[in-house]
Amino acid sequence: MAKRNLSPYESVWAWIRSEKPKLSFDGASYEDFVGWRVKFKERLLELLGRWPKKVPLNPEVVESVDLGDYVREKVIYDVDEYSSVSAYVLVPKDVGSGRRPGILAAHGHGRGKVDVCGVVKDKEEYDRFIKPLNYDYAVGFVKRGYVVIAPDWRGFGERSSPEEWVRPHRDKCNVNYFAYGYLGYHLLTLQIWDGMRTIDYLQSRSEVDGDRIGCAGLSFGGTMTMYLAALDDRVKVACISGYLSTIRGDAMGMRAKANFCGAQYMPGLLRIGDIPDVAGLIAPKPLLIEMGERDTCFVIDDAKRAYEKLKRIYMAAGAPERLDCDIHPGGHSWSGAKAYDWFKRWL
Repeated sequence: MAKRNLSPYESVWAWIRSEKPKLSFDGASYEDFVGWRVKFKERLLELLGRWPKKVPLNPEVVESVDLGDYVREKVIYDVDEYSSVSAYVLVPKDVGSGRRPGILAAHGHGRGKVDVCGVVKDKEEYDRFIKPLNYDYAVGFVKRGYVVIAPDWRGFGERSSPEEWVRPHRDKCNVNYFAYGYLGYHLLTLQIWDGMRTIDYLQSRSEVDGDRIGCAGLSFGGTMTMYLAALDDRVKVACISGYLSTIRGDAMGMRAKANFCGAQYMPGLLRIGDIPDVAGLIAPKPLLIEMGERDTCFVIDDAKRAYEKLKRIYMAAGAPERLDCDIHPGGHSWSGAKAYDWFKRWL
């Protein structure tokens, strides 16, 4: 009698084992890379589906706070005809009349932009929300002279959905994904769109050198960094922290954890490749990968396997020196041990 799968979990894994991705990179030469990149990017964009229409940003600075060596502004701008973004912009006070490189600091799951900007009411709140993940990397960048923007992604911070709509014990990301799906949108596509419009705004700032834009983020922030760096040529340097992995499973033969949600779900990805293939679209741009040895979310063995695939892509692209990793002793957290020097070197 044939094996029967009553569990959707087992059914999914049976499909994953049997279906080979059609466009996963398996070449070695520069010609292989160039041909693959065109085809993979084209198919990825097809799978992302419908995109919104561009509207004027109409930016408005609604708050400005002096924090000693930098100023934190809160700005609101429009990204599509029905959606606006609230973001913090951190500007060094010594910027003068010059133009600085700009960084998009992408937050992960949590409270939104306030986490990466270290916005807390007291030390207890800092120790609870910021310190465990070394989360305030936007502050780390502005203190090194960059102009930094940290937007709230859809479903987070000031862009959260009402509690009574998503109801207790349901994943807000999933509810938001389903709701946009009724209109034919994938939530990840809209998040990427918001990131691209955020770069539009960052480039419009008089303090920013629009030709020197970088992106960095932890966890879901790593997801956003990966897709923005892969799909937006204006992102010149990137750091993906605590996200590089595979959906198929880790090198020990174990199944990778279900580290996906409605906010970062890429429809149809396993039909064409996996997460390292998407990251490979960033080549030949400089890319740093952070991996925590004690990360229980994106486990180190799976992250290393994904990185080996990424190395092969960068080698074929003729840019092995533009890829590096920071394997740190921490858990699911931002390291920064190499990241700030990486951006200084390349940006």
